[in-house]
Amino acid sequence: MNDNAMPPSPSDSTLIAYRRANVDGIGIFYREAGPADAPTLVLLHGFPSSSRMFDTLIPLLATRYHVIAPDYPGFGHSDAPPPAQFAYTFDHLAQVTNAWLEQLGIDRYSLYLQDYGGPIGFRIMLAHPERLQTLVIQNANSHEESLGRKWAAIKQYWADPQAHPEVFTAFTSYEGTKFRHDGDSPHPERYNPDTWSDEYAFLTRPGQAEIQAALLYDYRTNVASYPKWQAWLRAQQPRTLVMWGRYDASFIAAAGAAYQRDLPEAEVHLLDAGHFALDEKVDEAAALMHAFLAKHLR
Repeated sequence: MNDNAMPPSPSDSTLIAYRRANVDGIGIFYREAGPADAPTLVLLHGFPSSSRMFDTLIPLLATRYHVIAPDYPGFGHSDAPPPAQFAYTFDHLAQVTNAWLEQLGIDRYSLYLQDYGGPIGFRIMLAHPERLQTLVIQNANSHEESLGRKWAAIKQYWADPQAHPEVFTAFTSYEGTKFRHDGDSPHPERYNPDTWSDEYAFLTRPGQAEIQAALLYDYRTNVASYPKWQAWLRAQQPRTLVMWGRYDASFIAAAGAAYQRDLPEAEVHLLDAGHFALDEKVDEAAALMHAFLAKHLR
């Protein structure tokens, strides 16, 4: 038999390819794995991470699905033009991410939203609801009642950024970066310190302070959009899996009940993990996703 006719082995099909695309002059880095003709899962990362946060999840999903995960402009290995040349707003990040999907010819997909992936994904879904097959929400917020204690200070920053520089300093500090991972978890030993040390090194790159300050200020537009997103969920009732790390201090576990109100048929699971639940519960998350997707993607 011709070796070229052999189907790829599981080890081959789950290997991650590291690619780049040019979208309106911006270099977009992305990870890709799995069979190209399988249903597509689009994984949208959080702050201050990149598609690297999915390194352990992608091979677990790529046995059955085409999995793709971009770095947004200003994050990871994608281009990071200065704010004078690129508007760092969530509207713009969503536009670029959507254009990237269209350039790759991906017009049917499931979305996995985490943290910043939430406001980017919601904008894409509202613009193109017909493209969404299923929705996975992992600590991606859309309800004010789920905002943790730090958001009171962030709201002061939105009102007057110049008067509250300490809020942005704390948001991008080493301590803040570490806390987003191990947070209030009773099992800090399960968290790899390389994750936050690498992310802090990223945040201290030249130009990053201006980029992240612009996005933190623009985050107010996401909170203002929560009622619109909730109304869309209630009207559209997308097939949804919610996985929430119960030890998240930024977006608290009340989010599970909030999503259940909007989506009575959603599957909602609280994981014994933090904001970056994959740090601690990647096997459980993958198992929940496989069971959910098997029911809804034929």
